[in-house]
Amino acid sequence: MRIVITEFISLDGVVQAPGGPQEDTDGGFAHGGWSHPYFDEEVLGGAFDAGLAGAEALLFGRRTWQTMAGAWPERAGDPFADRMNALKKYVVSSTLGEADLTWNNTSLIPGDQAVTRIRELHEAEGGDLAMMGSPTLVRTLLSEGLVDELQLVVMPVLLGGGKTIFPDDGGKRPMELVSTTTAKTGAQVCVYRPATAG
Repeated sequence: MRIVITEFISLDGVVQAPGGPQEDTDGGFAHGGWSHPYFDEEVLGGAFDAGLAGAEALLFGRRTWQTMAGAWPERAGDPFADRMNALKKYVVSSTLGEADLTWNNTSLIPGDQAVTRIRELHEAEGGDLAMMGSPTLVRTLLSEGLVDELQLVVMPVLLGGGKTIFPDDGGKRPMELVSTTTAKTGAQVCVYRPATAG
């Protein structure tokens, strides 16, 4: 399965709490909901729809999964929500138990087995394993070379600090820009894949 990651991201690389004020206030982050002024239904909504259309399953870290599990089941009847709810979901967590997995079709990947289990999914046949949010897990997968496509929805704003998806281990990881689309709000959808050698 290809691992495909979609992230709302600021010009200075922050992905923390794009959706709402209380989504993730770790570190005193005070800009929750920062993506809203730049959202464009046609371009950005279309990018998410296209990403979900190719997904065979979804992969989340615990916090993102809990946010999504608290929002999407009640939106049944909307085509995007119905697809989200129907897809197979994996959540990586060291604290959740099987009894906590209330969102339809969710399987737990224990935190200490995350890289091994995700590598197995990556090597399996099938469609895309789609991710969004989950910055800690995304950073790990980038470090491990397990990301096949990175769809960055770049918003024209500087946030001055916050969580990022990028490894800070000094490793060089060349990427190839596959496509870019600009929304009327100034946001850009930039699709990258690891650059092939040579």
